[in-house]
Amino acid sequence: MRARGISYGLCLPLLLLLPAAAWAIPGLQALTITSNGDGSQTYTLSLQVLALMTALTLLPAAFLMMTAFTRIIIVLAILRQALGTAQTPSSQILIGLALFMTFFVMTPVFDRVYDEAVAPYMEERIEAGEALQRAAVPFREFMLAQTRQDDLKLFLEMSGGDPIATPDQTPFRILLPAFVTSELKTAFQIGFLIFIPFLIIDLVVASVLMSMGMMMLSPLIISLPFKIMLFVLVDGWALIVGTLASSFYV
Repeated sequence: MRARGISYGLCLPLLLLLPAAAWAIPGLQALTITSNGDGSQTYTLSLQVLALMTALTLLPAAFLMMTAFTRIIIVLAILRQALGTAQTPSSQILIGLALFMTFFVMTPVFDRVYDEAVAPYMEERIEAGEALQRAAVPFREFMLAQTRQDDLKLFLEMSGGDPIATPDQTPFRILLPAFVTSELKTAFQIGFLIFIPFLIIDLVVASVLMSMGMMMLSPLIISLPFKIMLFVLVDGWALIVGTLASSFYV
């Protein structure tokens, strides 16, 4: 059941992108056939299916922007830059690691979405409109828990909308950019803390080489083994992954 919850949960960002009116009926009629008086037939494609196919193109962006992926991939990229290992680990490995970490962090949210919205809708106990409203609640709570109040206030003022009584009433058009902005801030803060130890090693190596008169030798060549050794000795990957996972409020 948990695995099914994750698989269904990945489809929920797509649902959140579609207007509620498109999900007013339990099923989607893909094709309508109308018989004319002369015996011919007219085929009409449902606008609901057309809207669904169009929204599929926005699914990757929704997954990246509404989950923990943004913070994780930025921190991993900064870590690689701090180590100075160029393309090691490769971008494919970092993206794969970020995706699986995102699944791990978002599992409680996906499980709630499946239990409260997807499963009742698949069992035809609720309609699609109600399922959409239920599915939005866990995502809204997750995003609000990571979003700074200052960012919410900023985008609310920029939108020119009416003031809201509580953060729970924030519309998704305001919550989404505020959440992404907060994630970028948090990711760069974590990346700054990661960068400091490696920067100190670079400064020490550069000072030693300068004092020895070896100005033509790049400090990066000498400092790289020391940075890798430090990262391995402190079990850096476990620290980074554990810190990232625990930095989210689910």
